[in-house]
Amino acid sequence: MLKAFFTLILSALFALNVNAQMYKAKEGTTKISFFSKAPLEDITATNNGGVIVYNPSTNNIQIIINVIAFKFKNSLMEEHFNENYMETEKFPNAIFKGKINEQVDLTKDGETKVTVTGKMEIHGETKEETYEGTITKKGNELTIKTKFKISVVDYKIKVPSMYVKNIAEVVDVDVYSVLEPFQKK
Repeated sequence: MLKAFFTLILSALFALNVNAQMYKAKEGTTKISFFSKAPLEDITATNNGGVIVYNPSTNNIQIIINVIAFKFKNSLMEEHFNENYMETEKFPNAIFKGKINEQVDLTKDGETKVTVTGKMEIHGETKEETYEGTITKKGNELTIKTKFKISVVDYKIKVPSMYVKNIAEVVDVDVYSVLEPFQKK
């Protein structure tokens, strides 16, 4: 299902700009993690997937993450996350659609500090966000890195009162991925 969604996004972006060189996340390189520091327990989870597509000619970037793919240190945490907090059956994906505000020079290798502004959709709620990060060009690949914070209340993620000391109100998120030129097959 996620691959079909990926193909649909690429098709739509290509239709808008046929001559543009598109970039997509290189298989096996995307890592999205979050950290929740709370008085009783720190929680960390990692997702080694996600679809990332970047169009340098428009500066549009889209990221789709299958939420159920986050892995925790124990299965009970994972079960609570999916069933009680994120309701992944009802809201299976987190989606960011935005635009990189700076122009990235892809004619030479190097790192560019960027900000990206767009709509983040998590748990059925959409909010305008701006994040800082870097894009590093090396050869024909682009490495993207960003760290940002997500407020659980902004996305109406309910934490039962008995667990309020286990879950932080603000969660730290790290995104890392290597993008490669998309080759139409």
